[in-house]
Amino acid sequence: MKYILIVLVFITPFFYTLAQSNPETGSSMPVPTIPAEAQKVAKAVQPAAVEAHMRYLADDKLEGRKPGTRGYELAAQYIEKQFRTLGFKPMGQGGTYRQKVPLRRALVQDAGSSMILTRQSSDGVVGAPEHMIYGKNYIFSPQFSQATSQMSAPVVFVGFGVSAPELEYDDYANIDVQGKIVACFNGAPTSFPSNQRAYSNSAKQEVAAKHGAVGIITFSLPNDMFARIESNAPRNRQATYRWVDSKGQVQRIFPTLKVIASLGDSTARTLFAGAGKTFDDARIAATKNQPQAFPLNLSIQATTQTELNDDLIGENLVGLLPGSDPVLKNEYVVYVSHLDHLGITKPVKGDSINNGAHDNASGVAINLETARLYTLLPKAPRRSILFVAVTAEEMGLLGSDYFASNPTVPKENIVANLCLDMPFFFHPLLDIVPYGVEHSSMVGAVRAAAKFVGVEIAKDPIPEQSVFMRSDHFSFVRQGIPAIYVKSGSTTGDSRDGTKLNLAWRATTYHTPQDDMNQPFDWNAAGRHVQLQFLIGYLTAQADNRPVWNDGDFFGTKFKEISPVETNKGR
Repeated sequence: MKYILIVLVFITPFFYTLAQSNPETGSSMPVPTIPAEAQKVAKAVQPAAVEAHMRYLADDKLEGRKPGTRGYELAAQYIEKQFRTLGFKPMGQGGTYRQKVPLRRALVQDAGSSMILTRQSSDGVVGAPEHMIYGKNYIFSPQFSQATSQMSAPVVFVGFGVSAPELEYDDYANIDVQGKIVACFNGAPTSFPSNQRAYSNSAKQEVAAKHGAVGIITFSLPNDMFARIESNAPRNRQATYRWVDSKGQVQRIFPTLKVIASLGDSTARTLFAGAGKTFDDARIAATKNQPQAFPLNLSIQATTQTELNDDLIGENLVGLLPGSDPVLKNEYVVYVSHLDHLGITKPVKGDSINNGAHDNASGVAINLETARLYTLLPKAPRRSILFVAVTAEEMGLLGSDYFASNPTVPKENIVANLCLDMPFFFHPLLDIVPYGVEHSSMVGAVRAAAKFVGVEIAKDPIPEQSVFMRSDHFSFVRQGIPAIYVKSGSTTGDSRDGTKLNLAWRATTYHTPQDDMNQPFDWNAAGRHVQLQFLIGYLTAQADNRPVWNDGDFFGTKFKEISPVETNKGR
């Protein structure tokens, strides 16, 4: 058998070993073997190069890399220089490495906005109008399609506001919300798998609009402190951005929703006064994952005043390594990492520059070293490799969503995405969490790379953080493109708990000026991340077949109308 395998290596650059069962995904999937030349290149990783890239990108002179600033321009020039040095071809617009991303800014004007509740008793008596206080009782999301939005409509409660028949759950199954405002809890049923729960929570506005609602108001369950408006007051008063298409239309909005509001906890409880069920009745049903919907005996009159500006142009940076196969070179494996960060804000501990060292100079630096490894191959991979440093991730994944929706190569020819964002290398890399691995055939490449690097594949240690929804790979998932997002696991090799370290970092350093280069980075761990990125992408680019969604997968099915990619049926 060994002799046969040696012959096969010379016949084809890519082959599969026997299928092996993956305990993390519960599926049987072929695992590719890594050719000798790719193994040699992976071992040529230079952790010091990752550190050098990070030290430049996270330097104070880049002023936190906020889109539209001098600091972001310096970062963009640095990426361009690296692409040119590596010999990567410009794949932006007009023969450049840059793709412009038009952004619209929207900010709710408190003074011109209002919300009035009017209750109706069971015998038809209409009560006196109750004027709510902005920032205390409620906050609005901006209206991107008009400066002044006014509406009045009755309110109905729809549980979590989730419609997922494929998961045997639908809050909208037994109620007509046409022309009404829907009210619902934040979150989604805990019976859903983590990724599906995160997506369902994010899709409430889309679902409400699809069912004919004219507005949506959300509020938290009592144990959900993170989502309360009381916990997010400063952020709630910041501007919001969306990208604009070539026709000037703002994307990822739902213009039929004339009011989008969040309520404080005490205010939300009063909505149920006089209704058929109490707030606690609704809460208990929600915790039992029971679909529910019923009218509330009140109407809401709302005015949202929004300041709108088209004053910001973000820029993605795009570099190409052409493939070597006459046919497959027209297909693309896309690496993505966000270049932007938060810029200069109010001082914290005497520092006002949000350097964004881990978030996400680290991901960009690792992808740049990954790009260098590709140039060491004796022959380019069969498929083309595209590296994209995206803008405006911190504004809502806008740069990646723009690129995935308007790629500079044919969208149908993008076969896979690999994302890096805060991979977490503050301790040795002994295990990884490859978000998205359970959804597609990319699991084979991930397992092969992990085995070579010597890391275990672990389950998500913080499913409550909804990580799968929170970075740029999800922009590609929305377009029907299989994606993988690798982060460090929890094993540290000593007495430390990696999950506790991660959560502590998020609580004390994440999105603060303290995310700088004075942190205890493990550069050998960073190098192992490079090896993983390189090998997963290389094996994907070399394979005879493009990655496919698993048969019946939630996301592969949800977005199949966007990109009709075949599914994996257990082969």
